[in-house]
Amino acid sequence: MDAIVEPTRQMVRLRGRSYVAFVFCPVVPIVGWLEELDATLARSPGFFVGKPVVLDLSALDLSQSAIAHLVTSLEQRNIRVLGIEGVNSGHLTKSLPPLLTGGRHCALKPSEPAKPEAKPKSTSLLLESPVRSGQSVVFTEGDVTVLGSVGSGAEIVAGGSIHIYGALRGRAMAGVNGNSAARIFCQKIEAELLAIDGYYQTAEEIDPSLRNRPAQAWLEGDIMKITALI
Repeated sequence: MDAIVEPTRQMVRLRGRSYVAFVFCPVVPIVGWLEELDATLARSPGFFVGKPVVLDLSALDLSQSAIAHLVTSLEQRNIRVLGIEGVNSGHLTKSLPPLLTGGRHCALKPSEPAKPEAKPKSTSLLLESPVRSGQSVVFTEGDVTVLGSVGSGAEIVAGGSIHIYGALRGRAMAGVNGNSAARIFCQKIEAELLAIDGYYQTAEEIDPSLRNRPAQAWLEGDIMKITALI
């Protein structure tokens, strides 16, 4: 009689992985805030598609139905909310995104002191190859330098400044940890979007006379300045 072979049990593998999420902080009136969002999406369609989004409602006092309506309004704009923070758990139903707590800025450092023999963590990232369309490079610890070009549909996210020694055709987001002194440099500006510390300009807002020229971008207060490099 043949022996019965029991199927081998497969262990469930769990892995930790972190992502940079956009945090939306709506203000009243919500209708006006949604109109501003629509204007942003009109300038850069699909920018938030596939990106993690967290809804921070700590500055508002919304009812359960109002929260549900806001989440639905965002979903209609192809913005899927990963979680909600800043509200009482009783305001959320099972059909709404989960309550998130303990969110931190990317710039926070571990509380435990580094071991003396450990090598210091690098505060800059050097990319010797071009960043191609569809690729996303996230380095929140400091500056990012790209020796090649950044293709259309690609993005660079940095905690510090961004230096591109080729054409910038995709998106460049510097100072994402609140570093308003960060800058963006490129040898040829054809960017889809430039952002520093949350302030941004899309392709349509960049002066056409700067196109295909070396340029730099920085903040003066809450206004982004873009000038040609000599």
